[in-house]
Amino acid sequence: MPSPRFGTDGVRGLANFDLTPEVATALARGLSLTLLPRRVYIGGDTRESGPMLEAALVAGFVSSGVDVLLLGVVPTPAVAAAVAAGDDGTVGIMISASHNPFHDNGIKVFGPGGRKLTDADEADIEQAYLAFLNRLPAEPSPELPDGPIRPGTAISLPSPTDHLGLLIRGVDADLSPFHVVLDCANGAAAPWASQIFERACGTVTVIGDRPNGTNINDQVGSTHPQALQAAVVEAGADIGLAFDGDADRLIAVDHTGGLVDGDRILALLARDRKARGALANNTVVVTQMSNLGFLRAMEAADIDVVVTGVGDRYVLEAMAAGGFELGGEQSGHVICADLASTGDGMLAGLQLLGVMARANRPLADLASEVMTQYPQVLRNVRVDDPPADLIDQLASEVSAVEERMGDKGRVLVRMSGTEPLLRVMVEHAEETVANATVDRLIEAALELTR
Repeated sequence: MPSPRFGTDGVRGLANFDLTPEVATALARGLSLTLLPRRVYIGGDTRESGPMLEAALVAGFVSSGVDVLLLGVVPTPAVAAAVAAGDDGTVGIMISASHNPFHDNGIKVFGPGGRKLTDADEADIEQAYLAFLNRLPAEPSPELPDGPIRPGTAISLPSPTDHLGLLIRGVDADLSPFHVVLDCANGAAAPWASQIFERACGTVTVIGDRPNGTNINDQVGSTHPQALQAAVVEAGADIGLAFDGDADRLIAVDHTGGLVDGDRILALLARDRKARGALANNTVVVTQMSNLGFLRAMEAADIDVVVTGVGDRYVLEAMAAGGFELGGEQSGHVICADLASTGDGMLAGLQLLGVMARANRPLADLASEVMTQYPQVLRNVRVDDPPADLIDQLASEVSAVEERMGDKGRVLVRMSGTEPLLRVMVEHAEETVANATVDRLIEAALELTR
């Protein structure tokens, strides 16, 4: 069976099948050899496979002379924040498969400063990790001592309440009038979200906060917002906030049960920051997946937009390069770089409440006015053995489609970075045109893979 590749941020797969203890131990040893950390923070979500992978990672790091600091069940942003507070010898691990079901798991890596890894880092780590996994000789690092390595230590740390408390101090508004419903996805937010929001908001109702190891993201959370929509309407609440399994993304629900996705959240935050003179370089950073309506809305608001490839790592890279402080993805990764080093669902939720408080208007009104959403059709097609140049082969077909649509639509075709899926997205002012165009592009892609 092929070993999981070290892709965007780390590895992911079926726990105890693709992602085994042997893989985790080899990855820890490969990371120790390439990044040369002195200490590593490890956190995780609520999946039943988490303790197994944590134990294997601890073995790999300690045997390599690295000290391990265990955070327990925490959101991904808490791991990134712990690393950011350390020195250049500190790295972080989050054991989570984010929005995937419980039987999947993943190992996400944060480099020094709580930053994403570079492509060069990932290539070096993969080479070393696979060498350890396959019991091949690995080149010793000249910075490690000769002879036997003195083992590192492993200790459990108190929960990072200081970091989570900082989320509230980043809100410059009175949130006490609000009734908020939180959906913790039975994941990493479950031990934390209620106590954080109860410090700031008047009334807090919580669902999806009873993790049992197998119910993470199961009909709850940001990818299954129906339960939250019903709960908000039933409670007569002002807003609902849904997190994913590791709590680094957010989808909101207004008081009518209407969904407010990452594009609308980013548009609201961008306009609010601009009005307060707090939008760094008058710019927001998004990916190619952001709706065409978002781009038009930012143009109308005289806000510059930088568009990157799909993935929050590319958003973060562009933000760092340009000195920008606001960015994210339609899927709900919202990054406020002046407040955190990565996307943070709870932080984004508090910031959105701040916008509502300053405007003194319902989220439904604000969200409907901030942008007009173009119909967007996205379909995923499983392609187990695609040609390496599949996207290049489709380029002429994509160009022909874009030429016909003109400024009324756009197309994005890409391979998933984590699964064997071809993702085809088409936006158009008319949904029937978008659907027909997706069908045509998928058929063209399948012809090339037969």
